[in-house]
Amino acid sequence: MKLVRFGSPGQEKPGILDSQGKVRDLSSIVGDIAGDVLSDEALTKLRDIEVTALPEVSADTRLGPCVGRVGKFICIGLNYSDHAAETGAEVPAEPVIFNKWTSAICGPNDDVEIPRGSKKTDWEVELGVIIGKGGRYIDETDAMSHVAGFCVVNDVSEREFQLERSGTWDKGKGCDTFGPLGPWLVTRDEVADPHQLSMWLEVDGHRYQDGNARTMVYQVPFLISYLSRFMSLQPGDVISTGTPPGVGMGQKPPVYLRNGQQMRLGIEGLGEQLQRVIQA
Repeated sequence: MKLVRFGSPGQEKPGILDSQGKVRDLSSIVGDIAGDVLSDEALTKLRDIEVTALPEVSADTRLGPCVGRVGKFICIGLNYSDHAAETGAEVPAEPVIFNKWTSAICGPNDDVEIPRGSKKTDWEVELGVIIGKGGRYIDETDAMSHVAGFCVVNDVSEREFQLERSGTWDKGKGCDTFGPLGPWLVTRDEVADPHQLSMWLEVDGHRYQDGNARTMVYQVPFLISYLSRFMSLQPGDVISTGTPPGVGMGQKPPVYLRNGQQMRLGIEGLGEQLQRVIQA
């Protein structure tokens, strides 16, 4: 299934894609794509619905972030061997963990704001993992049963804030609009192998990122197990698993986003995002 949220910011309703790719209104069935709705039991019930009997949503309706009430937005740094190489960093001995604040979350096609004072706002297409079943100390062999589905994430990053202003990476990762999610939550049964997905990102039609999840260093089951040693994972938590090479910081010379540009990005089977870049 491909689940969506649509409508005005903060007032999104749950939806589902039909076989023609049209959004259908699920609000008579569930309150949101969030919390208990992400469990295997609830998703199984949604699969049994006659989707074509649901109201069709206008094609020009805004898509919101594909999951609601996100408790934690957890990110993994330097998790693609070829991306680590382009930044001059070594592959870490353990996963690098940082956070994006939930206030960074926005819809897949919403404007992305360059923060005031920014000189180095950058892009990163990433595979997002959405937790459906919570837990602590999760065994790696059981980790995928905790996944509701997958989505596209643009891990927008301000490199000066992140790397040159002291402290942790978080200050350059969690600015408002720095976390577009979606367009869809694709349930895990539709993704045969999340580690074999092509992913790409373009700025103004120029393709900068053109990679594949096969170069991921720490794969999804390990990441879930690893993270659950340090925190409980809960339904609706989002894990952004790292980016392939081609970020602006890695260009020679570096290239960063400017007001008025357009980002287009996608992951095989998970849909596309399209964002206009504006000045905050």
